[in-house]
Amino acid sequence: MLGWLSKTVNAIQGVAPKKKTTLTKEELEDVLLEADVEYDLVEIILRELHGDKIRREQVRSKLLVTLTWAKYKIPEHTAPFIDLIVGVNGAGKTTTISKLAARYLNEDKTVLLGAADTFRAAAIEQLTLWANRLNIPIVATKQGHDPSAVAYDAIESAKAKNIDHVIIDTAGRLHTQKNLANELQKIVRICDKAHKNAPHRKMLIIDGTQGNSAISQARSFNEMINIDGIIITKLDGTAKGGSIFSIAYALKMPILFVGVGEQPSDFITFDKYQFVDTFLDAIFIGEDEDSNKPTFISASKTEANHTEIEEVSQEEETPQEEISSEPTLEEISRLHALAGEDKKRLVERLKNDGYDLLSRHFVRDQNTWNDYKLFVNEQECQWEIHAKDAKVLKTYPLR
Repeated sequence: MLGWLSKTVNAIQGVAPKKKTTLTKEELEDVLLEADVEYDLVEIILRELHGDKIRREQVRSKLLVTLTWAKYKIPEHTAPFIDLIVGVNGAGKTTTISKLAARYLNEDKTVLLGAADTFRAAAIEQLTLWANRLNIPIVATKQGHDPSAVAYDAIESAKAKNIDHVIIDTAGRLHTQKNLANELQKIVRICDKAHKNAPHRKMLIIDGTQGNSAISQARSFNEMINIDGIIITKLDGTAKGGSIFSIAYALKMPILFVGVGEQPSDFITFDKYQFVDTFLDAIFIGEDEDSNKPTFISASKTEANHTEIEEVSQEEETPQEEISSEPTLEEISRLHALAGEDKKRLVERLKNDGYDLLSRHFVRDQNTWNDYKLFVNEQECQWEIHAKDAKVLKTYPLR
């Protein structure tokens, strides 16, 4: 069990509180979307699954396919090995650099830091602080100086001192996106000039709490300098762990490490098999789990269950005069089926309000591209659009 996935597991159990041996496609769709797997990828996964009852091994094979690009091999090189770290401000670059440095130190390697984010004075100060804490050398300059010169000096210093690893920080933003692209590309060229084939690994830091919204920024960085791998941070504080599948599949590049806390030890190599198995453990019954335990089944609106409810508590009996206003069994079935003319009318009403119908369970805002749950309220005989906090955004009565 991966402890850092606990919030994602809790989110999954919110839509699938009872683990099963098989799931319907609708149930699996709910689970994947709740874990923040991108809808387009959910559609692909569901399309590739055959049969009405989906078993664990079927889902496992499809999820592992999304992580096909998780393999990474360190390229041949002569020391020092140069890591170039990129990512937007706030993603956790400085903390990640310190964790990576600590990891190298634990492997009895020597490390030098290069503070090439000269756009922010705070970035230089923070990285210097970490270098002092770890008792490792750092090459830094004042705010506004040429970052590529810092990168060059860091590599030259490491070569002179026989350092094993150099980790170079970079700016997360500049005045324009074009300026940032030009700067990063220049740093890459200067690194190669200072040390052949450097940087040997260009790693992008992604904030895990952003979920799928991080994909677009990742694509931008990849277009600038061809990213070699990804580090996802802050995964211990988010219920969006499923976005890992979307990020890996969309970018087709390996996820190298995940950050799951503030301590140096909270920086682990990403294991796709362990990740997928932990994810599925929240949904499916394992071989060692008792599938014959008694379960509690919600009473449906059948005559038999209606009789049982009356026997339990006569006080809760619905007044006779209100029965006629309650939805019929046929209406409730129509709400859940969402087919034919009902679906056609709802699609039209959603479009008028700026939403697209994705499935029987989800809609998408046409402006923000945020996905929201489409909830069936049997008591009010209506469909409702719910936000993540369960706030009702829109209602659509069946009648």
